[in-house]
Amino acid sequence: MVNSRIAAVDVGNDSVKAIFGKLETEMSIPNVIARDIEDRPVIGIEELDSKNPLDGLHIKVHSPALKENNAIYRVGSLATKSDNASELDPGSSKSEEDQTLIMLFAAIALDAVEAEKTEKFKKSGNTIDASYMLGTGLPLREVKEGKDAGYRSKLLGSVHQVEFLITPKYQGLKVNIKFEEVKVYPEGFAAFINLVMDSDLNIINKDLIDKRILIQDIGGLSTDIAVIKDRNVDDDKAQGFNLGVSEALEAIREEIRSKHGVELDSRRDVVDIITKKNDRNHIMVRGSRTSVHDITDRILLDLAKKQYRLLRNIWQKNSQTEICYFVGGGSTVLKDYLKALNNSLDGYNIDFFEDEKESIWMMSNAYYKLISDYKRRVDKDSAAQDKKPVEAN
Repeated sequence: MVNSRIAAVDVGNDSVKAIFGKLETEMSIPNVIARDIEDRPVIGIEELDSKNPLDGLHIKVHSPALKENNAIYRVGSLATKSDNASELDPGSSKSEEDQTLIMLFAAIALDAVEAEKTEKFKKSGNTIDASYMLGTGLPLREVKEGKDAGYRSKLLGSVHQVEFLITPKYQGLKVNIKFEEVKVYPEGFAAFINLVMDSDLNIINKDLIDKRILIQDIGGLSTDIAVIKDRNVDDDKAQGFNLGVSEALEAIREEIRSKHGVELDSRRDVVDIITKKNDRNHIMVRGSRTSVHDITDRILLDLAKKQYRLLRNIWQKNSQTEICYFVGGGSTVLKDYLKALNNSLDGYNIDFFEDEKESIWMMSNAYYKLISDYKRRVDKDSAAQDKKPVEAN
């Protein structure tokens, strides 16, 4: 049996959320990349290794799965500072974008260089050979279109290499990533698993297990509404929509720029303004605290109305639904607006996760539960095979 490490990775539009090993490592990286040169200029190069690798992620990626192979990128926080920063565009398919793979490989390579000492990954010179069992997911719409099979095949059967260039602590290291297994789950199904089961797949929410429920997962680029009946996702009735929060965040970012002359680096900055605990919906303009409530309220209320319309249409087709759970990073952004809309109308039985981290990390937690259970079953079968007596000829 190959010594494979568990990786549960949710490549969300706002950020990548990843959990590794035996829950000992979790990682969040803004989903932003920027093409770069090999010798990027660094002020204070001699102090590079005292900094956090996540703040200076500069890599070269080689993989037959990529359309643009052997390209060099700034990734995450470092990329947000670039003029040519790239975020996933509305209408794009997560399974077909190089950016999805680059973010996935970057997160796993970061884990591999940290885990190499304990996981007994083979290391030759500056190159680490790392093996992983990956649990990840795609929007429901893409799974229903059969894109999960193509995405999985891109990852399996090839070696994907990440070379750390001018990255704190890891400069010059290379990681060869090989996947022993890849499981691609529909995001709506994953949300249901996380709602009702713990890390050992024991049922923790018996009140929900036999209810008819909807799970509306609002992401950056898309919205999935899973219809749960008899403990299963109803594939025929579940739907995915090309409606997320990205366009609204871009609209807010652009209006702040045109009205106040303030340039925000990325959509993540907009999310921070909307969700921060203190001075929510305020920015600094030439050193003065300035409200942008008028901009955010108008744009986000319009998006909330569209999301509520999706809920109403699905609920009408599934009239015996008992409750709808809103999950995902987009739900965190729209929660107050959706609650206000629901309260002003006859209203449905809806619920949110007051713990914002739980909502945002729901998918990666679910992938972790599912891929861990798969690995347990594989290890158990392998151990049983090893114990079988050898038959004489």
